[in-house]
Amino acid sequence: MNGGQTREEIVSGFYDRADEDGRLGGSRHGQLEYLTTMSYIRRHTTRDSKVLEIGAGTGRYSIALAREGMDVTAVELVESNLAVLRENAKGLSNIKAYQGDATDLSAFADGTFDATLVLGPMYHLYEPAEIDRAIDEAIRVTKRGGTLFFAFLSVFAIMYANYFYGNWALGQRENFSDDYKVRHFKEQLFTGYDVTEFEELFSDRPVERLATAGTDGLLEPLEKRPDFNIPDEDFEAFAAWYLHFAEKRELLGASDHLLYVCRKK
Repeated sequence: MNGGQTREEIVSGFYDRADEDGRLGGSRHGQLEYLTTMSYIRRHTTRDSKVLEIGAGTGRYSIALAREGMDVTAVELVESNLAVLRENAKGLSNIKAYQGDATDLSAFADGTFDATLVLGPMYHLYEPAEIDRAIDEAIRVTKRGGTLFFAFLSVFAIMYANYFYGNWALGQRENFSDDYKVRHFKEQLFTGYDVTEFEELFSDRPVERLATAGTDGLLEPLEKRPDFNIPDEDFEAFAAWYLHFAEKRELLGASDHLLYVCRKK
């Protein structure tokens, strides 16, 4: 446990050791997450869009969108991720990168961006006050009629992907209370949600839900099987098939990563 550390220290310590730059391309579930997320972003943006990505990591999405011609501002908490982002973005004049936290976007004026991406911070926010600030700040800096994209994790997919290895009781204690309520605390590092629980975070906010979609389906636990095999031709067909069904309610909880898309009123 890391009870003596702040959220920022715990998150930075993890990403200083992790290969975040290769995560979305190094596995089939990462590739599917990227393709699905980009598909939804492209539906609601244009080449002229002014985009903010909060928690931009090493810039996989920010750099891709800048290369498509968008005016991109990237904010990232972890210094090591930010250094990779800046290195990878060299030569692109239409992307700016800053260190910052999702709970404080005071550097940006109200209604600045056409689209706001929050594709990582909700994994690592645990206190209700911080969750509220991150959501409200993202909404505040987005233009009326603009689109917001919030990535989050399914607590059920976390359980199925990680706790069938002689450690189910541990995972259950970490992610659920004795009466089976979902738990959120910083020592989890990655915190998961019931899909309806996450959607209800926006019920009293000035947004209209456009979609809730799974972005990587069942691939993460399946990819751990020794007989897992999906060659390029099959993966291309599977990705197209999956995108068609990404919003099926009966499939959402099985997806490790999910995307909540909404429009600011």
